[in-house]
Amino acid sequence: MKHILTSCLLAMCAMTASAQQTPVYLDDTKPIEQRIDDALARMTLQEKIRVIHAQSKFSSAGIPRLGFPDFWTDDGPHGVRPDVLWDEWRQAGQSNDSCVAFPALTCLAATWNPSLSMLYGKSLGEEALYRGKDMILGPGVNINRTPLAGRNFEYMGEDPYLTSTMVVPYVQGLQSMGVSACVKHYCLNNDEEYRHQVNVVVSDRALHEIYLPAFKAAVEQGKAWAIMGAYNLYKNQHNCHNQYTLNRILKGDWGFDGVVVSDWGGCHDTDQAVKNGLDMEFGTWTNGMSTNRSNAYDLYHLATPYIQGIKSGKYNTRELDDKVRRVLRLFYRTTMNRQRPHGFLCSESHYDAARLIANEGIVLLQNRNNVLPIDRNKAKRILIVGENAIKMMTVGGGSSSLKVQHEILPIDGLRAKFGNTAEIEYARGYVGDVTGEFDGVKTGQDLNDKRSAKALIAEAVEKAKNADYVIMIGGLNKAGYQDCEGHDRKHYGLPYEQDRLIEALAKVTDRLIYVNVSGNAVAMPWKDKVEAIVQSWFIGSEAGNAIADVLAGDANPSGKLPFTWYASLNDCGAHALKTYPGTWRDTNDKAAGSDKVIDEEYKEGIYVGYRWTEKHNIQPTFAFGHGLSYTTFSISNLRLSSKEMTRDGKLTFTVTVKNTGTRRGAETVQLYIKDIKSTIDRPVKELKGFKKIWLDAGEQQDVDITIDNSALAYYDEATNAWKSDNGEFEALIGNASDKTTLKGRFALK
Repeated sequence: MKHILTSCLLAMCAMTASAQQTPVYLDDTKPIEQRIDDALARMTLQEKIRVIHAQSKFSSAGIPRLGFPDFWTDDGPHGVRPDVLWDEWRQAGQSNDSCVAFPALTCLAATWNPSLSMLYGKSLGEEALYRGKDMILGPGVNINRTPLAGRNFEYMGEDPYLTSTMVVPYVQGLQSMGVSACVKHYCLNNDEEYRHQVNVVVSDRALHEIYLPAFKAAVEQGKAWAIMGAYNLYKNQHNCHNQYTLNRILKGDWGFDGVVVSDWGGCHDTDQAVKNGLDMEFGTWTNGMSTNRSNAYDLYHLATPYIQGIKSGKYNTRELDDKVRRVLRLFYRTTMNRQRPHGFLCSESHYDAARLIANEGIVLLQNRNNVLPIDRNKAKRILIVGENAIKMMTVGGGSSSLKVQHEILPIDGLRAKFGNTAEIEYARGYVGDVTGEFDGVKTGQDLNDKRSAKALIAEAVEKAKNADYVIMIGGLNKAGYQDCEGHDRKHYGLPYEQDRLIEALAKVTDRLIYVNVSGNAVAMPWKDKVEAIVQSWFIGSEAGNAIADVLAGDANPSGKLPFTWYASLNDCGAHALKTYPGTWRDTNDKAAGSDKVIDEEYKEGIYVGYRWTEKHNIQPTFAFGHGLSYTTFSISNLRLSSKEMTRDGKLTFTVTVKNTGTRRGAETVQLYIKDIKSTIDRPVKELKGFKKIWLDAGEQQDVDITIDNSALAYYDEATNAWKSDNGEFEALIGNASDKTTLKGRFALK
């Protein structure tokens, strides 16, 4: 033992002496780009390779000799994911890695309030800082192309303008804390099933008009420091190393100076990773690149195989130095930023932010006979029905699963709100997912119930007969094949026989309030039999309080749908044209990562969401931009700053908004543009501006929305550039895509 200890001490001394022989002092008074040049010139080949691939599940190595610490990432985008073990997905079992769960990004988008997006990003950044995280893997801005897509709840809807407007302040707020955003999943990651093998076939016009704008805004306006490549393929190249999307568009056309990060396991080939724009490789399953092996990070595509390629002359160091330069720039923006503030965790301000965002994002879809808000004088007996009233929703769903300090369940929020004045009863109604665990995080709930669907429905109906109000809280959950990473939904309808339950309840009460918990639209064949429908999303730690706030009227709902709510799947272009989920074909391309790929052709082109339904005169269940309030508004007196707009000029539209009801509330004025006589096929109208305004009862205020030539442009495939045609356009203004009653014409000259 003595000899072993002596040997260890001698080895440590030798290491220390070696380090002391080559001290390195980097001048931190110079501009960042000069400091990058200085550091790059001092780095060995091994050190350069060291910083461009992972060293653990969620970290990459720094450069100790030069004073660069290790770099730590973590999943978002709704909260800071609990820590896992160094080389396993299993939870580390720490006691200080709980967090506040903020509402899912569908809810954030439904607020139509960019200031809340800024608050969201800043609050998340504060939590990440406290947890020692340098990059949050989010936000997600992929477009909702089909309501079956399992990961839509992590994104911001179907419209490129809305998504672009909401992502920019999120990125700015997060990065203001010295924590990098990593905007994902770039690009065309619009469904989850077979996501590693889907090869998207899409027109250049649809790519640039629908699927790229939010990423472009995050880069050019938000100044995002990192972008995450997607699992799927485009032009038969994986999007984590794609010549077209990464080198040509992102780094070329947009001038992105940040880091491209692979999605975990999204890198498949050393040659493509070197040449096609990838900068940092994470999560590769490797023993020679086919299955997992512990601590195999030196076998990553951008590790030993890359070094061997350089030493053999296969690669020069031009691409390597560009990757390292970008990584060093990321270090100086985060871990080496001396002005980086301090973070804090689970603060009252963060819970307040989560509740505020949830309150503004909840959408009142239907309110017949003004059954909402609940009248406390009439609510002596309230029945709450449904598994989602008692089920935690922060655990599960894939990489966005969280370990929260607390989660207020809907039933507890409603009991706290109404329990002093009403008798609250509960009936299960249906049994869905009772697992309550993800990657070692457990809810601790026992939701097992062995009763049959018939017995559960009978109990709920019997109790409903004596209730003044029946509140059913149902919808989806985060189990597989629902709102969950890795798989898409198999059906558009509600699971677990909820339709039967709702139909049965509607027969015995005329005060049935249905609260839908989901990140996606669902079929509602019983819509006309239910008085009120509320879309509450997955809204995180303050879910129960926020739902109770809205149902009680303490918060006046102001959310607007960020996607079209179809009556059936056939009303959605991707399904009407039968292009989803694509067609299998064999491939001999080893870089594809599989012997087969699925070609999924986006035949609907630019006609996604409301663009499709309006082109084909389809009436949706609820339109894009739809959302009711407990007060009423008028939007009137449209005025244009000019009847003509030049290509380098701007045009302002002014309307008067008045709260014509009896309580304070918010209305979102939405501006859509129509090209009256276009030289090419264009949508009936497209969202090009919006503004949310809060008004007291009886108050009125003018609202201005200004556009420039970009609002009139389309992507011209012949010239590979944005183009607008001289001629007449029409502005359509209202409070939903199907309620644009104000119209004004102008000309582009």
